[in-house]
Amino acid sequence: MPFETSRRKGGDGRLTAALDPHEQGPQDACGVFGVWAPGEDVAKLTYFGLYALQHRGQESAGIAVSNGRQILVYKDMGLVSQVFDETTLASLKGHLAIGHTRYSTTGASTWQNAQPTFRPTADGSIALGHNGNLINTHDLQQMVTDLPGPEDELDLHTRPMESSTNDTGLVTALLAHHPDTSLEQRALEVLPKLEGAFCFVWMNEDTLYAARDPQGIRPLVLGRLERGWVVASESAALATIGASVVREVEPGEMIVIDENGLRSHHFAEPAPKGCVFEYVYLARPDATISGRSVHEARVEMGRRLAREFPVDADLVMPVPESGTPAAAGYAEESGIPFGQGFVKNAYVGRTFIQPSQTLRQLGIRLKLNALEHMIRGRRIVVVDDSIVRGNTQRAQVRMLREAGALEVHVRISSPPVKWPCFYGIDFATRAELIANGLDVDEIAASIGADSLGYISLDGMVESTGVPGDRLCRACFTGEYPIALPDESLLGKHLLEATLKSPASGEALPVLNNP
Repeated sequence: MPFETSRRKGGDGRLTAALDPHEQGPQDACGVFGVWAPGEDVAKLTYFGLYALQHRGQESAGIAVSNGRQILVYKDMGLVSQVFDETTLASLKGHLAIGHTRYSTTGASTWQNAQPTFRPTADGSIALGHNGNLINTHDLQQMVTDLPGPEDELDLHTRPMESSTNDTGLVTALLAHHPDTSLEQRALEVLPKLEGAFCFVWMNEDTLYAARDPQGIRPLVLGRLERGWVVASESAALATIGASVVREVEPGEMIVIDENGLRSHHFAEPAPKGCVFEYVYLARPDATISGRSVHEARVEMGRRLAREFPVDADLVMPVPESGTPAAAGYAEESGIPFGQGFVKNAYVGRTFIQPSQTLRQLGIRLKLNALEHMIRGRRIVVVDDSIVRGNTQRAQVRMLREAGALEVHVRISSPPVKWPCFYGIDFATRAELIANGLDVDEIAASIGADSLGYISLDGMVESTGVPGDRLCRACFTGEYPIALPDESLLGKHLLEATLKSPASGEALPVLNNP
């Protein structure tokens, strides 16, 4: 059963992804982790796995653990290190665990929407974590509404079920209803009905499950421990806990792990369309996706940028940290020295007091400051991964000018972002995307740069080493690999249009962080 944290002060879940807390770039997908390892401290393994996946979501974190008899779920708003401490982890005993770190792409950033979700039934409990975003949420909501009544659910005689307003809660409700069959068989019935991007990890009292959508839009990796198995969003999480990589979970595959070992089911024909933005920005640079090192892909993007948009300059510098590999590649290819021009405040974190309007107007810099001695009197090439609204780059260029840069040339290691993502990345709305209203020269003028160059679509794709027809590039091209429903049936807060989600009963009181 789930329980809130009510004794310790946790995070508020607010993000600061840019210089200005009111300006957010593309927000990450979520991170999922699962481990089946009798005899191991699975709660701590999951904690460290989530720590390695923290970049994929900073709003909430949670861990579910089973000891074979019952599942305990502990979750709260904030970073992994804010939600869990030694005492909490010591109370989560078992041989099987899943974990989740969340950035909301469906449903608000609230405790009820934190994951793993939990649902008890007469046939055993289920806890589930999800990375991605489903696009047929309206249909799933109707499917949940059409399920038989609550007589099939286990009465815990405690309190109402948690009420989530996200696609994950709907899937949990659908999987939990299997009165005449096993959870494994029920999953094979439900998974083909889901449309969109999903990497799931879920569990009952004795079995770990994982599944990846037929397009394989988000990454999911299978690993091996000496005494167990692990699944995680990225290979870096496996390395962190000392697990070896076995392989990627295939598109359209469900994996089941229990005391009888590992077995695999294919619930749909694979049609690979991995997210190219994982290579550009989302994944950790030490991750490997489809056999390609993400770091090497980003360095190659920088090399191609230098060939496509050369410029006479004195220094190539990154916007830390996401622009660093591409900046290194640009410097290597161009022969222009590489150096750090920005200092990043490592202690800002993701939660903080919102500055007043006066402080914002004074140009408060919470995250980056310029190194004047590196910049003054020089022509600068500054490399970043993407431009969304343009406010962040405008502030960066202004900072470099104030530090004495003679020229500022901006280079971007992805093409112009012109379309929203419906598969797990929370970009700005299409109307807010600067590349929709302005051409490249106009964007350069808007952000105050002397020149601006975006890598070509072909250059970016070739840098990944993956054929273009096996990648989702919808945010750059508007060509969505999974057909979208009517616009009225899309949106992050679709399920909050109603006062109560059919995924469960009344909402729990939010008692955390009083």
